[in-house]
Amino acid sequence: MKRAILIVDDERDLLELLRRALEPELRCRVETAASGEEALRKISAGRFDLVLADIKMPGMDGLELLEIIKRESPEQTVVMMTAFGEIDTAVRAMRGGAYDFITKPFEHEALVVRLEKALERSRLIQENRRLQLVCSPLAAFQDLVGKSAVMQRLYETIQMAAKTDLTVLITGESGTGKDLTARALHALSPRRGGPFVAVNCPTVPENILESELFGYRKGAFTHATENRPGLFQEAHGGTIFLDEIGDISPSIQTKLLRVLQEKEIKPLGETRSVVVDVRIIASTNRDLAAKIAAGEFREDFFYRLNVLPIRQPSLREHREDIPLIADHLLQKHCTLLGRPRKRISPELMGRFLRHDWRGNVRELENVIMRGISFAAGDDIGPADVGWEETEEAPAEAERPASPPEAAGDYRRAKQQALERFNRDFLGRLLAESGGNVSQAARRCGLERQALQQILRRYGIRAEVYRK
Repeated sequence: MKRAILIVDDERDLLELLRRALEPELRCRVETAASGEEALRKISAGRFDLVLADIKMPGMDGLELLEIIKRESPEQTVVMMTAFGEIDTAVRAMRGGAYDFITKPFEHEALVVRLEKALERSRLIQENRRLQLVCSPLAAFQDLVGKSAVMQRLYETIQMAAKTDLTVLITGESGTGKDLTARALHALSPRRGGPFVAVNCPTVPENILESELFGYRKGAFTHATENRPGLFQEAHGGTIFLDEIGDISPSIQTKLLRVLQEKEIKPLGETRSVVVDVRIIASTNRDLAAKIAAGEFREDFFYRLNVLPIRQPSLREHREDIPLIADHLLQKHCTLLGRPRKRISPELMGRFLRHDWRGNVRELENVIMRGISFAAGDDIGPADVGWEETEEAPAEAERPASPPEAAGDYRRAKQQALERFNRDFLGRLLAESGGNVSQAARRCGLERQALQQILRRYGIRAEVYRK
């Protein structure tokens, strides 16, 4: 697959000059962005081996752009451009995760050499990741964390689905990690040696999405000055992941339906179709049945997508995994942010277990990053994440439950309320005891054997609460 570079600078003449000079010299595809905001849109829509960005730009400057890129994709190779005499700023960029910096004005030969080194870094990272997955396919699950029965079922489904080449539709709430499931499917599949191309559909304007997906011929429209392969061609031999596909327009749905049916695409301005060997994985947090009923989503397209459905569980469905997920995120972001190792206080963990998590794992991740940034000591408490007593959303278990079916169904309502109480109480108890069953039994006044029996009854595993 052809290497890709994104150049970001507010000087449009410089962008065009660099694009024309670097494409033939580096034998790569060069895209440009005139602002940090435009750069983020392009990065979310496609993969780049290298981002070359100016530090001084109006609006979002290069340092802010760098921070967002490294937060979202820590391994992304970024080289910064800075004016002569602004070395202090460039050093700040290096500390923020930039691979290198280049001072303006620069000599063409020196620029090419530095960028070749940066591209080689990206190649080595990608090769290392590919070898890790080939040698140890289970590494594909490294970011999907959880030992609950719900997560075990998800792992089993992913492993079975990965063996096939069928189209997959992943459904689930926002923030549940549908992209992680898509990456695991690719990493465990026979296609894992090929490219994985992710497209965040809602972030790409409709008039651009078609050309991004299918490519175009020179002269297809006003600014089409060269032939450009689309993302389907880039994903040839691998997997394309269409994230949040429920938000695309009916016209794009029609064109994608042809790809699903015929396994071929037609670039804009091209008279002949191009065959592509690509597995399609799509995801959505939308109710597609409702969109079909409203005439906003093609029914035939839905059935072509929904060959192998996978449902991503919400965090509320496996609360017992919260301590394990929180610890994983804590280790990850302490490392990425360069902070010493911290702990989540028992009080905060108790509130984590009671919280609603409407934003799911993504919300939990944001709260933990906030805690790492603001906690002065080794422990992260409620105040460090900005959770005042009046601000924390009540957990589902604390809200009055609606009668299950009929207002008079007393026994069933009582049983449901009792189960919610036990799961909430036992989860908090084990979190505060660090997963020590003997200590938890003493704290709640039960015999150890009796507590173990209750834990088994509700499928709660004490080991997931151990640090």
